[in-house]
Amino acid sequence: LKRSNIPTCPAALRRRPVSTMAGKSQELIQQLLQAEKQAEEIISNAKKNRLTKLRQAKEKAEEDLKEFREKEEAKFQKEMGAKATADPAEALKASTKNEVDAVQRDYTTNKARTIQYVVSKVLEVSIALTDTQKQALSTGAV
Repeated sequence: LKRSNIPTCPAALRRRPVSTMAGKSQELIQQLLQAEKQAEEIISNAKKNRLTKLRQAKEKAEEDLKEFREKEEAKFQKEMGAKATADPAEALKASTKNEVDAVQRDYTTNKARTIQYVVSKVLEVSIALTDTQKQALSTGAV
């Protein structure tokens, strides 16, 4: 209501019929009640929408978690199945065979050089006497 529409003097109030003022007040009260009802409906709808979105988010998260668990479980079962069927003795046997083969290859590769080295050292005889040997002979220690 604008202030200019409201009469301020008592004489002016007497000139207006009371029923018109009461009707106007009732109309304004009804508008307020209707606005309150609309506000409550808006709040109620917002709460419902919020709960719906929360439920949807929870369902999506549970679905993603379920998929993740299934993938990880399948991966785990695959790895465990491979380990369960593997024989540790067979793995050790294969490893040992590989190491023996490596030693055999080293032997074959270095055999000729080693023989040559030993033979050269055996055949390399020095004919000259060292100073220590000469001194031992001159003193008669030998």
